[in-house]
Amino acid sequence: MIEPTSPQLATAARTFGLLLAPVRLHLVALASCGEYDVGTLAARVGVSVPTASQHLAKLRLAGLVSARREGRRQFYTVQDPHVIALVEQIFAHVAPDGSLAPDPPRLGAAGFPLPVAERDQLLPWPIQRTYGLRGSVR
Repeated sequence: MIEPTSPQLATAARTFGLLLAPVRLHLVALASCGEYDVGTLAARVGVSVPTASQHLAKLRLAGLVSARREGRRQFYTVQDPHVIALVEQIFAHVAPDGSLAPDPPRLGAAGFPLPVAERDQLLPWPIQRTYGLRGSVR
């Protein structure tokens, strides 16, 4: 059983609060697949560059994305494997049509926990690991 501390609860609530905005969640999902400049992320998400920059600044302050400057361009990515896993789990639980996935069985026939890859195969749709972009755009 998980028994979180008060500081853990506060930090988790702030993190999930940031991801409540669909634009921010989309930005984190895309940045978890590679390194992209603000213009590319803004175009993919469907917002203006200033709007994307404001959201990315909040995500960066929270430690959900990291940034690197190259000349006049700012590139963003997600490096924390916990954040990447969180994004993957969110989209493994939500179908492309927005409905929630039924929980896959956690135990195999012998009563042992199934590996994540096997549980993923039991979902009614394939898990999208790339979220629409691949590689760096420079």
